[in-house]
Amino acid sequence: MIERYTRPEMGHLWSIENEWQQILNVEMAACDAMAELGEIPKEAAKNIRARAKFEVPRIREIESVTHHDIIAFLTNVAEHVGEDSKYIHKGLTSSDVKDTAICMMMRDSADIILGDLRQFREVLRRRAKEFKHTPCIGRTHGIHAEPMTFGLKLVLWSAEIERDIERVERAKKRVSVCKLSGAVGTYSNIDPRIEEMVGKALGLTPVRLATQVIQRDRHAEYMTTLAIVASTLEKIATEVRNLQRTDIREAEEYFSPGQKGSSAMPHKRNPINCERISGMARLVRGNAVAALEDITLWHERDISHSSVERVILPDSTINVDYCTKKLTDIIDKLLVYPDKMLHDMERTGGLIYSQRIMLTVVGKGVLREDAYKWVQRNAMKRWMEGQDFRTSVENDPDITKYLTKEEIDDCFDYKYFLRHVDMIFERFGL
Repeated sequence: MIERYTRPEMGHLWSIENEWQQILNVEMAACDAMAELGEIPKEAAKNIRARAKFEVPRIREIESVTHHDIIAFLTNVAEHVGEDSKYIHKGLTSSDVKDTAICMMMRDSADIILGDLRQFREVLRRRAKEFKHTPCIGRTHGIHAEPMTFGLKLVLWSAEIERDIERVERAKKRVSVCKLSGAVGTYSNIDPRIEEMVGKALGLTPVRLATQVIQRDRHAEYMTTLAIVASTLEKIATEVRNLQRTDIREAEEYFSPGQKGSSAMPHKRNPINCERISGMARLVRGNAVAALEDITLWHERDISHSSVERVILPDSTINVDYCTKKLTDIIDKLLVYPDKMLHDMERTGGLIYSQRIMLTVVGKGVLREDAYKWVQRNAMKRWMEGQDFRTSVENDPDITKYLTKEEIDDCFDYKYFLRHVDMIFERFGL
C-alpha cells in the first residue's frame, strides 16, 4: 500500500527482481574471486558473468517444487550458464549470498534516505532564515510561556535532522557488511580470502565472525534508526497540525486550488498530509520492535527473522523515503501568518512577561520567593477574574515599591526575549 506513494528508485530497490540481481552479483563476484585464486577456471568465471541471468516466473515455478528459493534461483541460472554452473555457489550457503545482498539493499536504501534528509535540512534552513525574527509565542504544556521566533522552531528541526543524518550514516556503515563463510561461519569449504575479495568488489566490509547468518543486531540498529527518523518527522508534522488548529492558525499546510477538505463541510482546511505522516511513523516504530525481536535466533540460525524482514525492511525504507519527501514539500509550501502570531502573543494580556517582572524585582534585592508571590497573585487575577495583568502590576504596592512605571513598561517588551536570536542562528551558520 505504501509503495504507490514512493519514488520509483526506492520501490525498485526492494523489488524481487533487484533482490535476485543483487544475489546474482554476489555469486558472480565469488566466482571471479575463485578464478583469481585458481580454484575454478578463469574461462568459466568469464562465461558465468556473460551468461548468468534469471527469470522471476521461472524461479517461482521451480520453487513450487523445491520449496527453497535459493535452490530455485540457482537452478534457473544454471539453465542459462550450462556446464560451468557447477562452479556457482561453490562452498557457499544460502545466507552467504542472501544476507550479503540484503546488506547491499539496506546500504543503498540508506543512501536514498540520506539524500532526502539533506534536502529537507536545506528547506528547513532556508525557511528558518525567512522567519528568523518573526515573533511568536512559545508554549510549554500547551500553555503560553514566553516569546520566541518562528525561525527558532525551524532551525531546531533542522538541527534534529542533522542528527538523524548522522544516525543514518552510522547505521549504513553498520549494515554495509558481507559474509561468505559457509554453513556455520567457519569457512569449512571456502577460502576466507574470497570473502575479502567479494567485499572489496561490492563495497562491503567482511564481518569479523558470523554464524550461518550476519547477526541481526545490525539490522535492528538500522531499523531503530529509521524509527527515530520517523519520530522526528512525526514531531514536526504534529507541531504543524497543532499550529493549524482553528483556535491557533499561525501556520498551515498549503491548500491547493480545487482541493476539498470535507465531503460534508465546504469550509474545512485539514492538515491531512501531516496526519498521514503521524500515522505512518507508527508503522516504522512498530517495525523496529519486530527487528529487535529478530535478534534472537536458535543456535547458529533459524529463519524466523526472514519472513519478518521481507516486510519490515522494504516497508520501513519506503515509508521513511515517502514521509521525508512529503514533509519537505509541506514545509517548503507552509503558509505562515506572522500577524496571527503577534495577535496570539497578546491573548493572555501580558502574562507571558511575568518572569521578566519577577526577575527585575529580584534584581532590586527582593527575595525570589516574595517576588514570585507578588507577581503570581496578579497573574491569577488575570486567569480567574479577567483583570488586566499590566494594570494589576502597576497598582500592586509591593511591586511598585521597587519598580517605576518606566521599568514596568520595559518589562512588557517582547524584543527583550529575542535579543540572542542572531547568536543562536550563528551556531548553525545562519
